[in-house]
Amino acid sequence: MKIIIQSLSAIYQSPSILSFWLLRLWLGFRALLTGIEKFSGYKIVQEPLLDETGNPDITGAIVEVKYKFYALANYHGLPEALSANFKKEPLLHPFLLNAYATVLGPLLLLTGGCLLLGLFTRLSLYVMGLLYISLTFGLIMINQNDGIAALAVHVGLCAYALHLSVHNKLEIVR
Repeated sequence: MKIIIQSLSAIYQSPSILSFWLLRLWLGFRALLTGIEKFSGYKIVQEPLLDETGNPDITGAIVEVKYKFYALANYHGLPEALSANFKKEPLLHPFLLNAYATVLGPLLLLTGGCLLLGLFTRLSLYVMGLLYISLTFGLIMINQNDGIAALAVHVGLCAYALHLSVHNKLEIVR
């Protein structure tokens, strides 16, 4: 028990370890949830309008309600608006664009999950940084400067997490 308390005390007193864990958690959740959202879809259902007591309105009015759900069939690697812009860009070949869109979601899920679980943390951070650089390339092609700046921050966070990874104390597989 004394060894566990000493280990926890050493971790708590090391800002580098805590900084790395914060970055690892944030980047892992960011990638994992972004990958999950690639499988989201919406369906519109007609339901009776409810009154203030929660019962169907006496007028019999019907409203359309939009529900979000997740399914493999909903997979969309790139948002429709961006995909349409990418298709107009001559430097982005349709075959490569389709292949990229196919692997983007699973790659985000894989890197995010690995970071959260502590599996191949350095490799996951490196691949995640390369992924954000590749997304930056696409946004440069269609002149989306706001997105480029946000991705630059993500690349910087990946690089800093890689720098701090020497302080990784919770990892299943190195």
